[in-house]
Amino acid sequence: MYRQGVATVLSAAGHVVESPVDVLEWVRQEQRGVVLLTLVREQDWDLLGRLRDVGGGHCVIALIAEESVVLGTRAVQAGARSVLPREVTAVVLRRTVEATFDGQALLPAAVVTALVTGAHRAETSPETLSPQQLSWLRQLAEGATVAELAGRVGYSERAMFRLLQTLYREMGVSTRIQAIVRAQERGWLAAVTDLMEDAEIRGGTRR
Repeated sequence: MYRQGVATVLSAAGHVVESPVDVLEWVRQEQRGVVLLTLVREQDWDLLGRLRDVGGGHCVIALIAEESVVLGTRAVQAGARSVLPREVTAVVLRRTVEATFDGQALLPAAVVTALVTGAHRAETSPETLSPQQLSWLRQLAEGATVAELAGRVGYSERAMFRLLQTLYREMGVSTRIQAIVRAQERGWLAAVTDLMEDAEIRGGTRR
């Protein structure tokens, strides 16, 4: 739901709804509350981790782009109390906010199962990727668009899109966010950074 729709639904249910510019400062000042955080970019995931580290009496409901076990489990591990898809209905949204405020956690059943069994870590994906593929994922994680990535590596945007879709299939995922999450879970993005730093040292450019 869009922000205005969320505010309307929750206000109608009797909740006080705010849209602070600085969420971290807001949770430091509020003794108790619920934060609805949409997770789309890597910056959103970083904010979720910082909200967890702040502590206090607030709880976070993570809104993810789709009903994904990978994204749902990552959100819980990063500090979310409850998880919902962005296309949630008004009834489910209201019920989840009220339950979370009362100290409960509402999660998709598949996410609960994955957290208990560790199944989300057993999903099939290749043991490693090529340096080029790892570089693509690193740039996507840093916020590059498909068009920007295509321009950097010398492909047309359409060709780059097809290459990324093939990569996602090889990794056992279907979206950019899922691919980035999977790569982070396996330590591949860190490995790319280490390789780049080693290359800089060998080239004499390390500062």
